[in-house]
Amino acid sequence: MTDRHAPDGAAGPSGSALVVIPTYDERENLGPVVARLHAALPAAHVLVVDDGSPDGTGELADELAAADDRVHVLHRTDKAGLGAAYVAGFEWALAHDYAAVVEMDADGSHAPEDLARLLAMLEETGADVVIGSRYVPGGRVVNWPWYRQALSRGANLYSKYTLGVPVNDSTAGFRAYRREVLAELALHDVASHGYCFQVDLTLRSVEAGFTVVEVPITFTDREFGKSKMSGDIVREALVRITGWGVRRRVAQLRDLLPGG
Repeated sequence: MTDRHAPDGAAGPSGSALVVIPTYDERENLGPVVARLHAALPAAHVLVVDDGSPDGTGELADELAAADDRVHVLHRTDKAGLGAAYVAGFEWALAHDYAAVVEMDADGSHAPEDLARLLAMLEETGADVVIGSRYVPGGRVVNWPWYRQALSRGANLYSKYTLGVPVNDSTAGFRAYRREVLAELALHDVASHGYCFQVDLTLRSVEAGFTVVEVPITFTDREFGKSKMSGDIVREALVRITGWGVRRRVAQLRDLLPGG
């Protein structure tokens, strides 16, 4: 694993935010997304975590970093999944002293123009985690086929009621964390790979006593490239979420028993 544009000991500007963008074959999307992000929030820094994209995404990220000291790149040799990429990005953010860390997709589905609202909510509400939600009043999804919307809504309803977590969009990948949250969570224990990584981090945050709030966003399906969703990702989510739900229910029942 190598990083570009991050000298040893480099730290984020005081109070600054780092936007972590995992990539795999996102060359068409990365440049426009970073440009929109910096137009919307010039002070934000970006960390591109590229898993050895064969389409040249990593090389493009290096070019962006060479031209702009707000852009950094972390090259990973293995395509180990979304969860592993985010964990690597979070650890990099903690090592470089950023005050807030944001997850954002590279494909343009998350509007960089909404980023300022997510970060403002961290300050204005005192929340620890702010999720850009499709499934709260004011949130919406644009250009997704009906079956993707049905899968997403079903997964979130299943997660909410199986886990007993009061979050409507726990699979959302557009969110902001205070650094203290990521510093306390046992990131090295996170083994989730696909979108259930988001559910995993949501559950861990709630169980650790952190405040999680949702703000409405508009999610727009990608224009270029292919979705990384697969049957394996769906199966992983179903198995893991069911297991976490059983664990929580057993723990709750144990607490209700005499002497529990």
